[in-house]
Amino acid sequence: MLGAFLAVVVATGTTMLLVGWLASWGRTPDPTEAHWSTTLPVLGGHEPRVHAWNRFHARYYPMALVLMAFEMEMMFMYPWAVVFVEVGGRALVEMGVFLALLSLGVLYLWREGGLSWQ
Repeated sequence: MLGAFLAVVVATGTTMLLVGWLASWGRTPDPTEAHWSTTLPVLGGHEPRVHAWNRFHARYYPMALVLMAFEMEMMFMYPWAVVFVEVGGRALVEMGVFLALLSLGVLYLWREGGLSWQ
């Protein structure tokens, strides 16, 4: 099984490299035409306004944690909806406890002022 997986990985990587090499075959890059800002993969080729290692303000981190909490909630609620049909009331109580714990985290963040943008 592991050998088959490794064979697929090696074959896929080799195929990707070969296709990229064939797609660029016969073309030579002209250093006078390409400017570094036009070859950027982001911002549509525009020069970035700030450096990538620029620090973010600390107020963004609590919001990121809240976003992660709600993403985890959704990740657990989809399979729970499938199991709920089979298990019934016990699954409802378990999801209630889970949502209560997440609600306590949001209430704590609200009380500490993590949701204010001033």
